[in-house]
Order: sequence, then structure tokens, then C-alpha cells
Amino acid sequence: MGLKRMNGMNGFKELNGLKKRALLSLTLLVAAAPLAACGSNASTTGAAADTQGASADASKPASVEITNVSYDPTRELYEAYNKIFQTHWKEKSGQDVTIVQSHGGSGKQARSVLEGNEADVVTLALEQDVAELEKGGLIEPGWVDEFDKQSSPYTSTIVFLVRKGNPKGIKDWDDIVKPGVEVITPNPKTSGGARWNFLAAWAYAQEHDGSDEAKSTEFIKNLYNNVTVLDTGARGATTTFVENKQGDVLLAWENEAFLSIKEHPDDYEIVTPSISILAQPSVAVVDEIAKKRGTEEVSKEYLQYLYSDEAQKLAGDNYYRPSNPDILSQFSDTFDLDLKLVNIDDDFGGWEAATEKFFADSAIFDQIYQK
Repeated sequence: MGLKRMNGMNGFKELNGLKKRALLSLTLLVAAAPLAACGSNASTTGAAADTQGASADASKPASVEITNVSYDPTRELYEAYNKIFQTHWKEKSGQDVTIVQSHGGSGKQARSVLEGNEADVVTLALEQDVAELEKGGLIEPGWVDEFDKQSSPYTSTIVFLVRKGNPKGIKDWDDIVKPGVEVITPNPKTSGGARWNFLAAWAYAQEHDGSDEAKSTEFIKNLYNNVTVLDTGARGATTTFVENKQGDVLLAWENEAFLSIKEHPDDYEIVTPSISILAQPSVAVVDEIAKKRGTEEVSKEYLQYLYSDEAQKLAGDNYYRPSNPDILSQFSDTFDLDLKLVNIDDDFGGWEAATEKFFADSAIFDQIYQK
């Protein structure tokens, strides 16, 4: 019986121990409940946030495509730029972007957009070509002030490309109007670069003829009498001169001339005339199309990023003059920064006035070019 009482007593002690441990566990569980609840809420909020983030990402397509309708000589520039922009846009938005490129004579490219070529952005050779899209209702007024430097992220000018050794001794504009000199330049009716060529030659004539328009017109007539091939675009003219070996001198975008030297260093050289023109290619979002396609944000960023330091240096590497003066100065060994450059606004009254005077139907170009 004693043994039984002892066992009973041990059992009682064990039961009491179990009760105490259970009570302690319950106390700890009650004390921990608020913390567990907080942890549970934080986890739920995080999950909700993750779900919202996933929902936001899901509402935005994983990829987007835009089309850049540009002019002839920008092929190499945008081939390089599109790659750095794709990286930039991915980092900024998490979205992949594909850029479709279209190139041709600037005026012809503008007309293609008016006729249905769905460009999200245009990067054309001159302001007037973009203005035609504004007149057609595709681009909203005020586009020229949407980006810095009158929406011109890089500039260029007009130079002469001649064969190595300069066998015709061409040094300035008056040398290319001499008899027997074969000139290659594109058509001002279809090419923006050709219009810059024409106006640079006109500026030289005006300076040397005392602003006598009759003499300047005769000078231009003599120049175009020497033109043997009138291509529709600047790249076509370069092909005619460089690849097809026609002509003695090519009136060229500065960047086109440098590219030709880079590809054929033993065959050509650049002659910089005493006076040329500040060529300002223009960029714009084609608002009507970008809105319809839902690409307004990426299209605007595509053009804005052209002003970044990375893109400005890339422009210089591709022989365009950066619009950022600090970065332009880094290319002083490449470009003649002391070249006298006339300005479309100050010297010609802007593109509308220049077009009406020189390039409209029955204007000066039509009067002097008979071929």
C-alpha cells in the first residue's frame, strides 16, 4: 500500500508538472499572439503589394515596338543609338523595346508618313519636313519647342568630298562652278540634305556678289549645270560618288563625308569650304500615331534620351556635331569649329520663307535647273 501511495504521489507530482508546463505554454502563446498577428499582417500586406506590383506589371506589355522614320545618312547613328536606348528603357521601365528603322530622302520620308507610313517618331533632315506633318494634322503645334535646341539634338554642315589628291584642285564653292567639274548632289525636291547644299552655296554667292540676287542665281545655275547625277537622297548621292566612281566632287553632309573617309581612307579626302550652313536635323513625336498605338511615353523618351551625355558622345563618334557644347568641344580634333556657318533663321528667314523662295514649284530651283 505504501508503494501504491508513493506511485500515486509521484503521479500527482507529474500531473502538477504537466499542468504547470501547459499553463506556461498557454501564457507564452497568448503573449506571442499579437506579435504573430503583426507578422501575419505584414506578410499579407507584402503579398498584397507583390500582387499589386505583379498586377501593374501585367497591365503593361512586356515589350513595345516603335518606328523611327529618318533620313538617309542616319543609318549608322541609329543602329548604334537604338542599342543603348533599349538598355536605358529596360532599366527605366522594365519593358523591352524594339525599334524599326526607315531611311530615305527626308522630303520623301515625310510624304510617306503623310501617306500612311505609321511612324511613332520622325528624325528628319530639316524642320520644314516635320512642319509638313504638323500641317497634315499628325503632329501637334509647338513640337519644335518640345525638346532642347529647337528639337535638334545634333547638327551637321555641308562639306566637299573629293578624290584623293584633289585632282581638280577644289578649295571653295567657286571652284565647283568651273567648266569641266562634275558635281554630285541630291535633288532638293526630295532630299533635305540637298536643300542644305543649295542654301550653303547661295550663302557663299551672296557674300561674294554683294547680295546681288541676279548674280547669285546665275552662280547657282552654273553649279547645277555641272551636276551630272541628281539622286533622290543623300545616301544615294554618296553611293554614286563613292561606289560608282562618278563625279569629281560630292556635296555632302559632314558626317557622310567622314564615314566615306573611314571606309575608304586611301581614296577620298574632305575639303571644307570658307562658308557653309548650320544644318539642324529635327526630331518629333508623331502624336496622332503614338496616341493610337499607345507609345507616347516610350516615343518621347526615345527622343529625349538623344540629349543624354551617352547619346551625345555617340553622335560625335558618328560624326554628327553634339548639341551639348561641352561634349562638342571634346571633338575639336574632328570638326572645324571655326568654320563660318550661316543660319536658316537669321540668314534665310526660316524654312517657310526659304521653301517658298527656292524650292516651291516654279521657285528659283525650278527656274535654274532644266535637266
